[in-house]
Amino acid sequence: MIRFIAGSQVFRFLLLGGLAAAINWLVRFPLSLVLPFSWAILVAYAIGMTAGFTLYRAYVFPGSDRAIGPQVAIFLAVNLMGAVIVWSVAMALVERLFPAIGYTFMPLATGHGIAIGVGAAANFVGHKFLTFRISHAARAPSA
Repeated sequence: MIRFIAGSQVFRFLLLGGLAAAINWLVRFPLSLVLPFSWAILVAYAIGMTAGFTLYRAYVFPGSDRAIGPQVAIFLAVNLMGAVIVWSVAMALVERLFPAIGYTFMPLATGHGIAIGVGAAANFVGHKFLTFRISHAARAPSA
C-alpha cells in the first residue's frame, strides 16, 4: 500500500510541489540580504516555480512530447489560473461562506488552507492534461 501511494502521480506532485514551495521560502532569506523584501519575494517565487517545473517535468509528468517552450508558457498560464483559483476560493470562504455559517476559528488560515488544496487540485489537472500532456501519437505502442 505504501509503495502504491509513494509511486502515485498525485503523491509525487504534492511531494515535489511542497519541495518547490520550500525552495521558494528558503531562498528568500539570502535574497533578502541583497534585495528589498518585495523583490526578494518575487525572485524567490520565480526560483520556486523554476524548481517546480523542472521537478514536475522529470519526476511527475515524464514522457511529454511537447517542446519545452510551449511547456513553459502553459506552465505559467496554469499557475496563473491556479493563483486566481486560490485567491477566489479564499476570498469566497473568508468573506462570504464563513460569516454566513458563523465559522470563527482561524478563518483566514482555514480559508487559505482550503483554497491552497483546491488550487493544488486544479494545478494537477492543468499540468497533467495541458502542460505535460502526452499526445495520442506518443501513447500509441510502437510497431
